[in-house]
Amino acid sequence: MLKFMSNAPTEPAPIALPQPVKLTPEIIRSTEKNISASLVRISTRSSFFATLALFARFQVSDKVPTAATDGRHIYVNPQFFGPLTAGQQDGLILHEVLHDALLHVTRRGSRDPKLWNVAADIVINGIILRDGWALPEGGLRDSSKEHLATEEVYDLLMRQAEKIEIEVEMQDLLAPGTGEPSDKESRGEGKGRNVDKTAKSKEEIEADWRNAMEQAKLMAKSSTWGKLPGGMAREMAHLQPSKLDWRSYLWRYLTHTPTDFSGFDRRFMYQGMYLEAIAGESVRVQVAVDTSGSIDNEAIVAFVSEVRAILEAYPHLKCDLCYIDTQIYGPYSLTRDSHLPPPEGGGGTDFRPFFEHIEKNTNIYETQVAIYLTDGWGDFPDHTPSIPTLWVVLPGGRDVEQFPFGETIRLTLGDG
Repeated sequence: MLKFMSNAPTEPAPIALPQPVKLTPEIIRSTEKNISASLVRISTRSSFFATLALFARFQVSDKVPTAATDGRHIYVNPQFFGPLTAGQQDGLILHEVLHDALLHVTRRGSRDPKLWNVAADIVINGIILRDGWALPEGGLRDSSKEHLATEEVYDLLMRQAEKIEIEVEMQDLLAPGTGEPSDKESRGEGKGRNVDKTAKSKEEIEADWRNAMEQAKLMAKSSTWGKLPGGMAREMAHLQPSKLDWRSYLWRYLTHTPTDFSGFDRRFMYQGMYLEAIAGESVRVQVAVDTSGSIDNEAIVAFVSEVRAILEAYPHLKCDLCYIDTQIYGPYSLTRDSHLPPPEGGGGTDFRPFFEHIEKNTNIYETQVAIYLTDGWGDFPDHTPSIPTLWVVLPGGRDVEQFPFGETIRLTLGDG
């Protein structure tokens, strides 16, 4: 449970925990039957969720107070699950399945396990409830944060550490592949003979669920009742790492003497960044994301991943983001701590409005570079812009040789 203080937006009601009861074959069979019935109901409402649920492995257990997952197995307490309404049972199953499918167990890295669990619950519960499903009473919700990715929610909670009191008595994210609470792993407990098994399981877990997500997306595309649930795209962008080395591409614009380390900026050494001190100079990246009708959801997710990587490449960067079809949506001024606005567009493709915009708003005291993420099919300006331009082009897009100006690189999708 996350207990918000008075100046926070949400305070969940406490969840009534069941009294321990010895598992019997009858209780196990009854719970397995309820889980199967829930999966059938889910399959009639959403091909996307149903496909993900097919990859889950369920176990009836009295070792968890409600339900939990280690990324591979989902453990369900029959005393908690049985009395729930059918709708609440479906929501609880989806909650744990989404933890698995969104790799919340393995995405945590070195973050605080309990706070990461809270952040993941906020995101998942928002997805489930906004999509019209139910959840058991007392589930955590924060409508001011649930539209964000889990990493973003975690960072916000970290900043609010002095304003909230965290009591995660029912932590449902366990250490990868072990069935043990992940905070034990962070304290060095639960290791020893399971170390090699856990490391191997983590790699297998991620591969299995990435495959499941790809199949679920294909089902959603091919089915009239399998739309991608709202809020998933932002989370899925964090599952797909950037394909480009933006530090290398942007380095030339940060300093005129990249091989001279006589005066590097010591503030960012802890991040592994040996940057030269730039006195009186700022670098602004003008980013355009093609949101025309020819750009599908997979491409949008890939573009968002690259935008995040651009923002995280260097602390010196300032970024103006525009979504563009035949008109500009934006610009949005961003830093590495900013939250990306949702994409807008869906019409035709015209590159000219973006370059007209940046030419009109050029600051002679700033070093600038334009980055356009697109499939390349659209109308170009008649004249070469004064700002250096980098085109990031989707597979199957316009040939590199057909771009009239700028540098062009090909972006790969999926595992390519």
